[in-house]
Amino acid sequence: MTDLHFAATVAARQLDISFQIAAGEVLAVLGPNGAGKSTMLHVIAGLLQPDTGVVRVGGRLLTDTAAGIQVATHDRRVGLLMQDPLLFPHLSVRANVEFAPRSRGAGREQARRDAAMWLGHVGLADLAGRKPHQLSGGQAQRVAIARALAAEPEILLLDEPLAGLDVGVAASVRGLLRSVTATEGRATVLVTHDLLDVLTLADRVMVLEAGRVTEIGPVGDILAAPRSPFGARVAGVNVVRGVLAGPEILSTPNGARWHGRQPDQLAVGAAAVAVFSPAAVAVYRELPHGSPRNSVQIRVGELDVNGTRVRVRGDEQSDGSPGLAADITAESATALRLSAGDQVWFTVKAQEVALHAATRPAVDSLGS
Repeated sequence: MTDLHFAATVAARQLDISFQIAAGEVLAVLGPNGAGKSTMLHVIAGLLQPDTGVVRVGGRLLTDTAAGIQVATHDRRVGLLMQDPLLFPHLSVRANVEFAPRSRGAGREQARRDAAMWLGHVGLADLAGRKPHQLSGGQAQRVAIARALAAEPEILLLDEPLAGLDVGVAASVRGLLRSVTATEGRATVLVTHDLLDVLTLADRVMVLEAGRVTEIGPVGDILAAPRSPFGARVAGVNVVRGVLAGPEILSTPNGARWHGRQPDQLAVGAAAVAVFSPAAVAVYRELPHGSPRNSVQIRVGELDVNGTRVRVRGDEQSDGSPGLAADITAESATALRLSAGDQVWFTVKAQEVALHAATRPAVDSLGS
């Protein structure tokens, strides 16, 4: 169980940030390109020495510029997993994973046992003899995960690990990462642009803009009421929380049921979230006949006009989560003669709703 303390400046890249992550916690880091996300990861991994700063993992100082401490990358016990698996092309899958324990001093037999264990965990034991060019993108990423974890890192750094994977493969790898981050007890930094990664993996969110932390806090708080421009852009979706009541069915605390696509493998009773865009929501005064599967009555809380579009946001959900939102045309809003306090129906087609696992306990008040 290891925590992470980070405080560093890199003048050339205009980075000046500090934060802490508790043992077992996942911090998702969001921000536009050039915000400093990769620079931060490189400082933690020892690939870049900051101008000033401290990086501490548990009781070990990895970087302390004032004391002249800069532990070499290979001695840091930090696992870095990027979008590119960076597998050794000339080595087999087994040898790629064995490399990790061997690099930390394990003997040949121990490395083989560790590799076999982690390849089993990622479901690739039967592909141990293949070379990287014989793997799919998802399989290669699973090998990279196995190799990263076989090194027994004290800190796990995930840099866009699911970018570029198709939806089905990403869901599978996301499930594996969720299992690992929830049970291994190490602090994890997750750099991502994907809100689903945040919803399903993270405990807290940190937004970086121009090398500074513009907001940090629990996932639900940041997504419900973002205070930074980038946070607001990322949070532009509807989220309903509940449990899986059956195949492709989410049941909410107040008994409502949402039907949707289910890319994640979920067991009945598992905590889950339904995610859909405000643009996918239609608004009616009366419940329409032959309407899509998902229909919910909403009391209009506010209307926000943005050019030719109007965002209709409902009152707070019954579980305390922020109200659902619909984006409609100004013409539609005029025809409906909407105003705050009106009762309307939101409808959304099941194919527009994605059901995803939400097993991390800190994802407690998700909003749109």
